Amino acid sequence: MKRNILYIEDNEKIGQWVKEELEQRGFSVQWLLSGEGAEKEVNQHEIVILDIMLPGLDGFTVGKRLKKAAPAVPILLLSARTSINDKVDGLQFADDYLTKPFHTDELVARLEVLIRRSGRTYSGRISLGNHIEVDPGLQMVYDKPTGEEIILTGKQHQILMYFLRHPNQVLPKEQIYEAIWEETYITGDKTLMVHIHRLRQKLERHPDSQEIIETLKGIGYRVKL
Repeated sequence: MKRNILYIEDNEKIGQWVKEELEQRGFSVQWLLSGEGAEKEVNQHEIVILDIMLPGLDGFTVGKRLKKAAPAVPILLLSARTSINDKVDGLQFADDYLTKPFHTDELVARLEVLIRRSGRTYSGRISLGNHIEVDPGLQMVYDKPTGEEIILTGKQHQILMYFLRHPNQVLPKEQIYEAIWEETYITGDKTLMVHIHRLRQKLERHPDSQEIIETLKGIGYRVKL
C-alpha cells in the first residue's frame, strides 16, 4: 500500500522534483502550491511536508492550522531558513525540520521515521495509566473500566493531544502555552496551570496523584506512555 503524503510547496521546480522522487520510492503525493484548502485534505494523508515560504499564509500559520485539524498527522517542515529561531518556532508545532538544500535520501529517511513513530504512537487506542484510553483518530477519550466517554473542552483536548505528540518529554510550560494559545507566554500567567488542573480532574483517579500528567516544579509537565 502506498503511503500518502500531503506536500505544500509553491516553487514549481522544487515541487515537481520532490514529487517525482517520492513517487519513484513508492509514496503517493498530493502536491499543493499554497496552504489554501489544506485543512480539508490533511486527514486523508499519513504525513505533511510543508514549505515555510508560501504565498498568502506562511508555513508557520498553515502548519499550526493543520496540526489543530489533524493532531495525529506528523508535519515535516522544509525551509531555506536556517536560523535557530526559525527552527525553534517551527518545532513548536511541527515534528521535524529539514533545511534546503537537502538530499532526497535524507528526506525519505526522515519521513520513514516520522511515519513509523506516528504509526506506533497512534495505532488504535493509547492507554494512559490503567484507566484512561485515548482514540486519536476519533479524537475521543474514554474511561477504561466503564467504557464511558470523558468529555473535554477544546483547550483541554488540545493540551492532551500536544502531550501525546511529545510522549515522555518534559515540556516547558512556556512551550505548551505558546503552542496552544499561539501567543507569547507572560511570566506568572496561570492560564495553563488552571487548564491542566481541570484536565487532571477529568483524567486522574485522584487529581493530586499525577499518575498521568506529571508536574516538574519550575519547569513544566510530562505525560508518560
